Amino acid sequence: MRLLLLVITSAYRPLVSNRLSERVVRRTCNAIGLFQTLASHPHTKMSFIRASMPEYLYAFLKTRSRERNYERLRFASLVVIGSLVEVDNPEVVDYLLATEMFPCCLCCMEIGTTLSKTVATFIIYRILLNEKGLNYLLSMPERYLVVTHCLENMVEILDVEDEEYLPHLLKNIICCYLRISENEKIRADLSGYIPWLLVDYKYVNIIRGDPEALCNLRRLIWLFGSGTGIQENLPVSHLDWSSDDEECNLLRTEIEKPKMAKKEVRKREIPERRGRV
Repeated sequence: MRLLLLVITSAYRPLVSNRLSERVVRRTCNAIGLFQTLASHPHTKMSFIRASMPEYLYAFLKTRSRERNYERLRFASLVVIGSLVEVDNPEVVDYLLATEMFPCCLCCMEIGTTLSKTVATFIIYRILLNEKGLNYLLSMPERYLVVTHCLENMVEILDVEDEEYLPHLLKNIICCYLRISENEKIRADLSGYIPWLLVDYKYVNIIRGDPEALCNLRRLIWLFGSGTGIQENLPVSHLDWSSDDEECNLLRTEIEKPKMAKKEVRKREIPERRGRV
């Protein structure tokens, strides 16, 4: 372990001086890969956390360079943190919140490639699934507004040509929005921050092969549209509603209610107008 730490920390100086060589990056990524093994194994995960080993990777997550060598270190470090949160564990969440992992993930969501953004968004979502994580985010308006703004930016600048990882990224983004929207008090404040590009044909087609992601998108439309009139203006008719999921079918019925009500009103108005003529 001491040797691994020596390899990782030896990369700090070239990291900040923009002198990362291929050799340094390769050696550091190999050491981080061994960290990932410790972080993912159930027998070593908690010892890894209690020894504060993840914090040695935070320097790689805070860099704002988009160069390939920086991205390699960024992604390798994110994979380690992703391994920690794959299984719900309150102690892991407590540790990540206490060590300011949230800002590190937000930086990666802003700067990283689609692959790094996908893992960083997954980490945020897994933290939010824990009640402490959600309470941490919602305890201050600045926190949840920064996160939703970051999610919105990712949607607006998606690289649609990166077909391999986009479905996973969009699914994680939708899951984050859905988790935040479960708080009714916050939901009204966030209705203006949801990028409704998510229901554009282009984006829906990206996740069309994932029934769970589509169902989550429908649920998101309903939660944020309920009582606001948003549902009536969203172009949701192209969503594939042919699902055996009872909840999704109920959501479809609820979403279509305002539109059907408007049609009924118009039908009643037409005979009345004719009578007046």
